[in-house]
Amino acid sequence: MASYRLSQTADEDLDRLYEYGVLTFGLEQADRYYDGLIQRFQELVEAPRLWQAVDHICAGYRRSVYGSHSIYYRIDGDAIEIMRILGHEDTKTQL
Repeated sequence: MASYRLSQTADEDLDRLYEYGVLTFGLEQADRYYDGLIQRFQELVEAPRLWQAVDHICAGYRRSVYGSHSIYYRIDGDAIEIMRILGHEDTKTQL
């Protein structure tokens, strides 16, 4: 069965995103956005090649946009490894 895992950096990105969401938009909205991201992770597992390859950014990576964030991941056998979750302004400096 296919699965996903977060790199340590992606896990930190997700924590930071959630904390920012709570402070900026409130707990309810932060929870909705977080749940939406988790749902997107499941969609990546179900159809990993549906989203575009971004070899020009990082070899072997693919990108899925959710809300105002890009999820960078790579396919590793029957698993998806989520490498980073970045706001659009962070992409150039963080990848």
